[in-house]
Amino acid sequence: MNAFAERLLAWFDRHGRQDLPWQHPRTPYRVWVSEIMLQQTRVDTVIPYFLRFMEHFPDVESLAAADQDAVLHLWSGLGYYARARNLHRAAQHVVSEHGGGFPDTRETLEQLPGIGRSTAAAIIAQAHDRPEPILDGNVKRVLARHAAIHGWPGSPAVQRELWAEAEARTPATRCADYTQAIMDLGALLCTRSRPDCAACPVRADCRAAEQGLTATLPSPRPRRELPTRTRWAACLQAPEGIALIQRQSDGIWGGLYSLPEAETPEALEDWVLAQWPGAVPAAADHGLQHCFSHYRLDLRIRPFDLPAGACGIMEGERVIWYKPGTSRAVGIPAPIQRYLHDDKDPGNGSNR
Repeated sequence: MNAFAERLLAWFDRHGRQDLPWQHPRTPYRVWVSEIMLQQTRVDTVIPYFLRFMEHFPDVESLAAADQDAVLHLWSGLGYYARARNLHRAAQHVVSEHGGGFPDTRETLEQLPGIGRSTAAAIIAQAHDRPEPILDGNVKRVLARHAAIHGWPGSPAVQRELWAEAEARTPATRCADYTQAIMDLGALLCTRSRPDCAACPVRADCRAAEQGLTATLPSPRPRRELPTRTRWAACLQAPEGIALIQRQSDGIWGGLYSLPEAETPEALEDWVLAQWPGAVPAAADHGLQHCFSHYRLDLRIRPFDLPAGACGIMEGERVIWYKPGTSRAVGIPAPIQRYLHDDKDPGNGSNR
C-alpha cells in the first residue's frame, strides 16, 4: 500500500465517518442511492432525505415500481431533480434488464442513467471493496492541493491529471474505507475555505502547503456573469385549491408540479382569462428569485382569485388543485413550495 493511502487510512480509523446510514447495511442499492444524492450535495443535507427515501423504497424493486410523482415528492428540496428522474429510470432498468441484481462492474454501471465514471467507481469501491479511483468534488480538492495541480478541475487537461493522481493513490486493499477516507478528508479537513492543515494526515508532503498555495488551489472556475431570466407565473386560487401543472420531463424542474408560467405578464393574463373569464388578478405581484447553475430566475407571481367550481374547467392527468399540507404527495420545486406554504390558505374544498 502506498504511503498516502496508509496515512489516510490510519487517520480514517480514528476520525473518519463510519456510521453513515448507507454504511449499515452497506448494500449496492443503498450505496447507489446515497452516491446519487451526494452529487453536489453535503452529507448533512442528504442524511434525512436518504432515511426517508429508504423508508418508502427499501429496495430497487420498490423504487422501480413507484410512481415518478412519489419519487420526486421525496426528492423535493434536494435540488438537481434530474438525479431523481435518472434514479427512477435506472431502477426500472436494473429490474427489467438485470432481474433486480445490481451490476457489479464499473462499465456496466456507467450504462445506467445518471451514473458517470466517478459515481460508478464509488459504488464498486464501497459496495464490493474493489479498487476503483474516484474523483468527486472533495477528492478533486484534496488531490489538486496535495499534488499542486493548477487550473480549473473541470477542464479536460486538469481532469486527466487528477485522474492519474487518483489512480496512483488508490490502494488494492481496504478500498471501501479508502474511498470514504479521501472523501472525508476533503469534507472535514481539506475544506474549500479555512482548511485544517495542522490536523491533516498527509500534510508532510502536501505541495500546496509547502508552496503556500492552499488558499489558491484548486483554481476557481473562470468567472462568468450569470444572466437573469424573468418569467411570469399565475397563482390560481380557488376554494378547491391552487392550480399546479406538471412540467415537461426535461429541463429545469422537469416532471415537478409548479405554477403555470408565461414569457410576459400580458401572455399570462390572456391565458388565465381565456380559461376563467371571471378571474380577478391581485393588485400586486409577488417576487421570487432563485439561482440555478447557469442563470438566475426572477419569477414574478401574479395571484388570481377564481370562483368556486373553477377546478372543473381545468382537470387532467397533468393538473392538480393543491392544498398545502393536505393534498396528495407530488414533487414541487422547493422555492414554489415555500411560496405556497407562506400564508396561503385557499379554503376547505375537496383535494385533487
